[in-house]
Amino acid sequence: MKKIIILQALLFGTVFQLTAQETTKKAEELKEVTITKSKKAIEQKADRTIFDFASQPSLNSGSVLEGLKKLPGLIASDIAGMMYQGKQLEVFMDGRPLNISSNELNGFLEGMPANAIEKIEIITQPGAEFPATSGGAILNIITNKNAKKFLSATYSNSVNTTNYDRLRWRVNNSILLNAKNKYFGWQLNMGQNYRESATWGSFTKNENQLSTLLSKVNSDRLGRSNFMKSSLTFDLKKDRLLLNYDLNLNNNNSNTEATGLGFSSIDATNSKTVRQDAVATYQKRFDDKSKKLDFVLNFNQNTNEFLLNTAGIVAPILDNSSFQKYLNLKFDYSQPISFSDEGKLSFGALRDDLIFQTQSKGITNLDYQRSTTAGYFELQTKFKSLSFIVGGRAEDYAITGKTLTTELVPFQQFRFFPNASAQYNLNKNVFFNVNYNKKITLPSTSALNPNNTSYQNQNIDNTGNPNLQPTIFDNYEVKLSAYDYAFIGYSVSNARNQVVQRVNLNPRSNVVINTFENVPELKVHNFNIGMPIPYMLFTKGIAETMKMNVNPDEMNFLFVYAAYQLHQIPSLDTRGFWIYNLMSQLVLPSKIKFVTNFSYITANGNYYYFLAEKPFNNSLDLSFSKKFFNDRLSVSINVDDLLNTNRIVFNSVNTPLFLNNKQDTRRFGFSINYKIPTKNKLARETPILLNKDKKEDSGIIGN
Repeated sequence: MKKIIILQALLFGTVFQLTAQETTKKAEELKEVTITKSKKAIEQKADRTIFDFASQPSLNSGSVLEGLKKLPGLIASDIAGMMYQGKQLEVFMDGRPLNISSNELNGFLEGMPANAIEKIEIITQPGAEFPATSGGAILNIITNKNAKKFLSATYSNSVNTTNYDRLRWRVNNSILLNAKNKYFGWQLNMGQNYRESATWGSFTKNENQLSTLLSKVNSDRLGRSNFMKSSLTFDLKKDRLLLNYDLNLNNNNSNTEATGLGFSSIDATNSKTVRQDAVATYQKRFDDKSKKLDFVLNFNQNTNEFLLNTAGIVAPILDNSSFQKYLNLKFDYSQPISFSDEGKLSFGALRDDLIFQTQSKGITNLDYQRSTTAGYFELQTKFKSLSFIVGGRAEDYAITGKTLTTELVPFQQFRFFPNASAQYNLNKNVFFNVNYNKKITLPSTSALNPNNTSYQNQNIDNTGNPNLQPTIFDNYEVKLSAYDYAFIGYSVSNARNQVVQRVNLNPRSNVVINTFENVPELKVHNFNIGMPIPYMLFTKGIAETMKMNVNPDEMNFLFVYAAYQLHQIPSLDTRGFWIYNLMSQLVLPSKIKFVTNFSYITANGNYYYFLAEKPFNNSLDLSFSKKFFNDRLSVSINVDDLLNTNRIVFNSVNTPLFLNNKQDTRRFGFSINYKIPTKNKLARETPILLNKDKKEDSGIIGN
């Protein structure tokens, strides 16, 4: 670890030296040719919210998971998964589903550095063009960037440490190279992540005024991740061929001291994951630029190995593995319609197949196959200030499988999923939206997996449920937004057969059973509001503030977000909870940007089948950042969870179980992002909150 830190210091010093030299040589050249390209830090659209990660040090100083947890309205936990404004999230990367979830998803996102991400799209109203299996909402992580017509190189690094009981280090490095000529473009993004972390957790049974400690664990974890993302784009006259290949390697270890009712042990776990993703896209283009035809072939493969050893026992207690293959072929076509200036008609089809197998000590105990055939259409049109989107998606499912002892209940159904939305423009900056869609979520393979892929001991049993059934959603939303960043909205999601995590207690053995099950009916209500408040409002008044035409990226303001969420389960008397997020930006002398982020979720609310005994997601984060050398070098210093208040204390409803979990979330560190000078003219990107509309590219490199 000391060698890694010394290397970081040498690299950091070299970066400054090279930058100073190149700045002197290239100063006149940069003054002559400067291409300014604007971005929005937060952008509201009719069906999605977009967060720019690349230029926000407060978000990209740690892992992707740590950055996501700072987004207003997003909840990410090991217990109930990932949710945004009351909707369960299906996670995509560069427009393609990851096909992983729960603890495997958190481990994957924890192993990827946030400075490798360009932006995050949260699609709250997926239209018919998205798979009906996207459920309530989609989180799309976009990593690829457009290739420029010159060689571009960017080096990113961050070093963090936590000090709850001792120093633990987290270091990541990545480099992005891309270029383009008149024949093809290419991109290579690769990096590594080294992270030391700790977890302290306990399960307690409180019954008849007696408290019994069932399990207490102190875990030291070590994670090592490497990733590579590559892209090639070939220009074939008007058409294009795009080839992408991604590789992610994770090797994680933990050492755990555990005590509890009737036992004491020292355990060690090792988890290895290899994820490969390859995609070929052919884009047919026409003389009419608004007419498009795309063909996409995607192949994805995941392998996972998990070992649990206990001191004093030679053979592994757990020796589990899983293997997954996913193949997807689809086409999408769109063209303008004659009776509307801004309207278009889209349709397409899809076929995907998934094979998932699990083994325990070399014996296959789940063989799962899933096939989906789908087609969709969608019509978009506009009449004066009123815009409409109407569509539908038909999907046919064939799901079969077997465990070691029995056949799974097959799911063979044909379903139709409509969607509709309307937007009324009160003026060019204020919009009112009404949305509806019907979706389905197929059980994730990690929830189906009958084997444990996380730590357990004599009093804790973690397992999946191969008999889970799909969930059907009806999603409704109304929303009023202004100037792309202020909004107020209400949504309700009605789910049948919702998959939820349950923690129960075997009263005879006092073993905690952690698994998944279907809830016949569940309804989630979510009311949310977001509003930026310029600090000059208090010094100059509203009249003078409205006259100002300033760049919000260079102004002092407070962004306030609040939401009330209620999870209704017919068999339970549930209570809602409030979510608060405050983000303050101050531009200090010398253009040093000081960002404070405070998040807080109130106690005594039901989070599915868990009741929060204390506030959670409670964190105060600070960051200072500054740009040097014509904005080519960005340096930031960060402190996360300054008050060390981020913890989880839940009661599992209808049980005497209480869960207490604390991680070493308080961390200190710095990060750098350096655009390495080349012999070519450089482009400079200036992120701002407000900007003219820009078409999203779903993470595929191009013009």
